[in-house]
This record gives sequence, C-alpha cells and structure tokens, in this order.
Amino acid sequence: MTSSPDSRFAQPYRCRDCGSEVGFRSRRRTVTERYILPLLLLQPVRCGECFRRDYRLIFTPVHERSTEIPRLAPIKATAAASKQNVA
Repeated sequence: MTSSPDSRFAQPYRCRDCGSEVGFRSRRRTVTERYILPLLLLQPVRCGECFRRDYRLIFTPVHERSTEIPRLAPIKATAAASKQNVA
C-alpha cells in the first residue's frame, strides 16, 4: 500500500455526534475562527445530517458550502392588503 505524505493527516470526516460521513465547510464567525484557527491548521465544519458544528484539521476532506440554497421570495403586497392599517 502506497501512502502519500498528506494521507496521515487526511482522515475521512465522521461526525462525532451522529456518525455521518457528510461534512461541509462552515463560515468563520469570530476573530478567533478567522485568525487563530488557521494558525492551528483547523477549520470550522458542519455535519450534513445533524448540523453539529465542530473544528477539524484543514486536511480533512469535506464538501464546500452550497451556495445554491433556495431563498424565499418576498411576498408582494396586494391592493387589498395595502389598504389595511397594520399596527
């Protein structure tokens, strides 16, 4: 079995809570996540099944965030609804 130098760091993703093998990169929220975690070679990762958020090595293969999230379109006001007084 041949192993590349990165294979010892690249453990497959597995959620510690539910055991799912589907993980996605999560947004970096705080200053610590933006600047300190990369120095420690960590990245925020979210489980695709239970949505638990965790930190993993940057070598862990996970999916990129999906940017094609369906957004709800704003409801257009009808003529009857626009004449009502709303408190």
